Amino acid sequence: MYTKRNYSIKVMVLWTRRYIYKFLIIATVPTTFYAVLDWKFLNLPWLPIALVGSALAFIVGFKNNASYDRLWEARKVWGGIVNTSRSFTMMVNDFIVNQKKENGLSEKELFKIRKNIIMRHIAWMTSLRHALRKPKSWEMSTINSSDKEYMKDVDINERKFTLEEELEGYLSDDEMQHVIKQQNKQGACLNLQSKKLRELKEKNLIWEFAHLEMESLLVEMFTLQGKVERIKNFPYPRQFATLNLFFVWIFILLLPFGVMPVFDEIGQGIIGQYGSNNPAIEFIGTHFVWLAIPFSVIISWIFFTMERIGEVSENPFEGIANDTPITSISRAIEIDIRQMIMDDPNTIPSPIKEQKSILM
Repeated sequence: MYTKRNYSIKVMVLWTRRYIYKFLIIATVPTTFYAVLDWKFLNLPWLPIALVGSALAFIVGFKNNASYDRLWEARKVWGGIVNTSRSFTMMVNDFIVNQKKENGLSEKELFKIRKNIIMRHIAWMTSLRHALRKPKSWEMSTINSSDKEYMKDVDINERKFTLEEELEGYLSDDEMQHVIKQQNKQGACLNLQSKKLRELKEKNLIWEFAHLEMESLLVEMFTLQGKVERIKNFPYPRQFATLNLFFVWIFILLLPFGVMPVFDEIGQGIIGQYGSNNPAIEFIGTHFVWLAIPFSVIISWIFFTMERIGEVSENPFEGIANDTPITSISRAIEIDIRQMIMDDPNTIPSPIKEQKSILM
């Protein structure tokens, strides 16, 4: 049985195994020429390669920090959506009441109004997450073979179902037709919400101050929506992302030529120090250069994996294991706020389940 740490290492190796095969070929070919064909001219000074590696470490580290900032900002914004949704539901519960005792609505009728508002709010979150899952030209998870292989058995609701299918039951037919026709469907949901709140105020079901408070929360939702749309629509600068990848591959291609002579020198030192008359020592020393292969593969894997982690973190909504789990968060919010209005438990959906230890 794997511990969490061992499981993560196993997943990381499986995720990058296609590249490990490439690193193995890149390291084996020049080492074979060097050791078998005695092409000793296939070597480079180690110092320049080490300097390239040091510079590359700073570049990759900078990209990873910037990518993590984007991922963490996305998670914070969705945390804000969680809190705003709860606050809005509290106001729906306590502010939508009969202002006038005469000709007032029954509690059943008031509940229906409250539920319609909450379902419209869930429709807003549904439209928002569908917009965030739409592929962009700079997102690589649907193209990269390793990402596609790892995610092939993971169902992503925004790709499994259309927006119309997921909005079914949350909006009336007229509202559905209105929202689907709009380019910014999530914004259309908030506009509808504001219009319905105004109608309730005109019917004296919301007093004026309460209406202003609820409208301020709709404005906050627009702000949160704008923040995640900014992250989605403005990528990590392509010149940095592209150059980083080029620099990593240049370092990986040069690495074996700097490592081979170092291990060969160590092997000759073993023979010289412990004597060439010992067959075992001579065998070890002569073939010590072959250790350059696993050494090169390990270093290449470390640098490339760090680059890949930064790449899959820079777009936190594209639909990969490292994403902000907006589907799960939305479902958790729906369960929470529908329980707050005392909705029928049998109609409330279940939480999104993990798939391969991934929450989407």
